[in-house]
Amino acid sequence: MTYPPPPGGGWSNPAGDPTQPVSGQPIPAQPTGRDPYAPPDPYAAAVPPQAAPVDPYQPHGYPPPTGYPGYGYPPAPQTNGLAIAAMVVSILGALGLCGYGLGGWIGLIGAILGHVSRKQIRERGEGGEGFATAGIIVGWIATVIALLATIAIVVFFVWLANQDPSTYDSSTY
Repeated sequence: MTYPPPPGGGWSNPAGDPTQPVSGQPIPAQPTGRDPYAPPDPYAAAVPPQAAPVDPYQPHGYPPPTGYPGYGYPPAPQTNGLAIAAMVVSILGALGLCGYGLGGWIGLIGAILGHVSRKQIRERGEGGEGFATAGIIVGWIATVIALLATIAIVVFFVWLANQDPSTYDSSTY
Protein backbone atom coordinates (compact mmCIF):
# COMPACT_ATOMS: atom_id res chain seq x y z
CA MET A 1 0.00 0.00 0.00
CA THR A 2 1.33 3.41 -0.93
CA TYR A 3 0.54 6.73 0.61
CA PRO A 4 -0.62 9.60 -1.52
CA PRO A 5 2.05 12.21 -2.32
CA PRO A 6 2.03 15.43 -0.32
CA PRO A 7 0.30 18.42 -1.86
CA GLY A 8 2.43 20.39 -4.25
CA GLY A 9 4.56 17.61 -5.58
CA GLY A 10 6.37 14.57 -4.37
CA TRP A 11 9.14 13.77 -2.02
CA SER A 12 11.63 13.16 -4.72
CA ASN A 13 14.72 15.32 -5.17
CA PRO A 14 15.44 15.80 -8.86
CA ALA A 15 19.09 16.73 -8.26
CA GLY A 16 19.75 13.56 -6.25
CA ASP A 17 21.72 15.39 -3.52
CA PRO A 18 20.20 14.56 -0.10
CA THR A 19 21.73 17.68 1.48
CA GLN A 20 19.83 19.98 -0.86
CA PRO A 21 16.19 20.77 -0.23
CA VAL A 22 13.63 20.08 -2.88
CA SER A 23 13.49 23.74 -3.88
CA GLY A 24 17.19 23.75 -4.82
CA GLN A 25 18.35 26.14 -2.08
CA PRO A 26 21.40 24.99 -0.03
CA ILE A 27 20.93 24.07 3.62
CA PRO A 28 22.44 26.80 5.84
CA ALA A 29 25.58 25.81 7.75
CA GLN A 30 25.07 24.86 11.36
CA PRO A 31 26.85 26.98 13.97
CA THR A 32 29.96 25.24 15.26
CA GLY A 33 30.86 27.47 18.18
CA ARG A 34 28.87 29.59 20.54
CA ASP A 35 25.27 30.38 19.79
CA PRO A 36 25.37 33.60 17.71
CA TYR A 37 21.91 34.61 18.94
CA ALA A 38 22.67 34.22 22.68
CA PRO A 39 23.25 37.43 24.64
CA PRO A 40 26.83 37.97 25.81
CA ASP A 41 27.61 36.74 29.32
CA PRO A 42 29.62 39.36 31.24
CA TYR A 43 30.61 36.83 33.92
CA ALA A 44 31.91 34.17 31.60
CA ALA A 45 35.64 33.74 31.60
CA ALA A 46 37.57 33.56 28.44
CA VAL A 47 37.94 30.05 27.14
CA PRO A 48 41.58 29.01 27.50
CA PRO A 49 43.32 27.54 24.50
CA GLN A 50 43.25 23.79 24.28
CA ALA A 51 46.12 22.25 26.29
CA ALA A 52 48.27 19.41 25.07
CA PRO A 53 46.92 15.95 25.81
CA VAL A 54 47.79 14.73 29.30
CA ASP A 55 49.34 11.32 29.89
CA PRO A 56 47.35 9.82 32.81
CA TYR A 57 50.30 7.64 33.79
CA GLN A 58 52.70 10.55 34.42
CA PRO A 59 52.52 12.74 37.53
CA HIS A 60 51.80 16.33 36.60
CA GLY A 61 54.73 18.70 36.72
CA TYR A 62 57.44 16.06 36.44
CA PRO A 63 59.36 15.14 33.34
CA PRO A 64 58.84 11.67 31.92
CA PRO A 65 61.30 8.98 33.00
CA THR A 66 64.31 8.72 30.73
CA GLY A 67 65.80 5.38 31.62
CA TYR A 68 66.19 2.57 34.09
CA PRO A 69 67.61 4.36 37.17
CA GLY A 70 65.08 7.19 37.02
CA TYR A 71 62.00 5.12 37.83
CA GLY A 72 60.38 5.49 41.26
CA TYR A 73 62.05 6.41 44.49
CA PRO A 74 65.70 5.74 45.19
CA PRO A 75 66.24 2.50 47.09
CA ALA A 76 66.31 2.77 50.86
CA PRO A 77 69.67 2.16 52.47
CA GLN A 78 70.17 -1.35 53.79
CA THR A 79 69.63 -1.70 57.52
CA ASN A 80 72.70 -2.65 59.52
CA GLY A 81 72.18 -6.13 60.96
CA LEU A 82 74.34 -5.40 63.99
CA ALA A 83 72.00 -2.53 64.92
CA ILE A 84 69.03 -4.89 64.95
CA ALA A 85 71.04 -7.41 66.99
CA ALA A 86 71.98 -4.65 69.47
CA MET A 87 68.35 -3.75 70.01
CA VAL A 88 67.23 -7.38 70.37
CA VAL A 89 70.02 -8.26 72.84
CA SER A 90 69.34 -5.10 74.86
CA ILE A 91 65.65 -5.94 75.10
CA LEU A 92 66.54 -9.46 76.24
CA GLY A 93 68.80 -7.90 78.86
CA ALA A 94 65.95 -5.69 80.06
CA LEU A 95 63.68 -8.73 80.27
CA GLY A 96 66.43 -10.55 82.15
CA LEU A 97 66.08 -8.02 84.96
CA CYS A 98 63.12 -10.08 86.13
CA GLY A 99 65.54 -12.82 87.24
CA TYR A 100 66.82 -11.04 90.38
CA GLY A 101 68.33 -8.36 88.15
CA LEU A 102 71.28 -10.51 87.13
CA GLY A 103 70.02 -11.12 83.59
CA GLY A 104 70.44 -7.41 82.95
CA TRP A 105 74.16 -7.93 82.41
CA ILE A 106 73.23 -9.08 78.92
CA GLY A 107 72.28 -5.45 78.29
CA LEU A 108 75.98 -4.56 78.44
CA ILE A 109 76.53 -6.72 75.35
CA GLY A 110 73.62 -4.98 73.61
CA ALA A 111 75.02 -1.54 74.44
CA ILE A 112 78.46 -2.48 73.09
CA LEU A 113 76.89 -3.90 69.91
CA GLY A 114 74.96 -0.65 69.53
CA HIS A 115 78.12 1.45 69.72
CA VAL A 116 79.89 -0.76 67.16
CA SER A 117 76.89 -0.68 64.82
CA ARG A 118 76.66 3.14 64.97
CA LYS A 119 80.28 3.34 63.86
CA GLN A 120 79.57 0.94 60.98
CA ILE A 121 76.49 2.93 59.97
CA ARG A 122 78.51 6.15 59.76
CA GLU A 123 81.27 4.49 57.74
CA ARG A 124 79.08 2.50 55.32
CA GLY A 125 76.10 4.84 54.97
CA GLU A 126 73.65 2.13 56.02
CA GLY A 127 70.32 2.54 57.77
CA GLY A 128 69.37 1.47 61.27
CA GLU A 129 70.53 4.44 63.33
CA GLY A 130 67.35 4.24 65.43
CA PHE A 131 67.84 0.53 66.15
CA ALA A 132 71.43 1.17 67.25
CA THR A 133 70.44 4.08 69.47
CA ALA A 134 67.63 2.06 71.07
CA GLY A 135 70.08 -0.78 71.70
CA ILE A 136 72.54 1.58 73.38
CA ILE A 137 69.96 3.27 75.61
CA VAL A 138 68.10 0.12 76.68
CA GLY A 139 71.37 -1.79 77.10
CA TRP A 140 72.94 0.79 79.38
CA ILE A 141 69.76 1.16 81.45
CA ALA A 142 69.55 -2.63 81.89
CA THR A 143 73.26 -2.73 82.82
CA VAL A 144 72.91 0.01 85.45
CA ILE A 145 69.88 -1.70 87.00
CA ALA A 146 71.73 -5.03 86.97
CA LEU A 147 74.72 -3.37 88.66
CA LEU A 148 72.47 -1.91 91.37
CA ALA A 149 70.75 -5.27 91.89
CA THR A 150 74.11 -7.04 92.15
CA ILE A 151 75.36 -4.52 94.70
CA ALA A 152 72.14 -4.92 96.70
CA ILE A 153 72.47 -8.73 96.69
CA VAL A 154 76.13 -8.59 97.73
CA VAL A 155 75.39 -6.10 100.53
CA PHE A 156 72.55 -8.31 101.77
CA PHE A 157 74.76 -11.41 101.91
CA VAL A 158 77.59 -9.49 103.62
CA TRP A 159 75.12 -8.18 106.19
CA LEU A 160 73.74 -11.69 106.68
CA ALA A 161 77.23 -13.11 107.15
CA ASN A 162 78.09 -10.49 109.77
CA GLN A 163 75.19 -11.34 112.04
CA ASP A 164 76.30 -12.70 115.41
CA PRO A 165 75.12 -16.31 115.76
CA SER A 166 75.51 -16.17 119.56
CA THR A 167 72.43 -14.02 119.92
CA TYR A 168 70.30 -16.94 118.88
CA ASP A 169 68.45 -18.22 121.93
CA SER A 170 67.40 -21.86 121.65
CA SER A 171 65.47 -21.80 124.93
CA THR A 172 62.56 -19.97 123.37
CA TYR A 173 61.55 -23.10 121.49
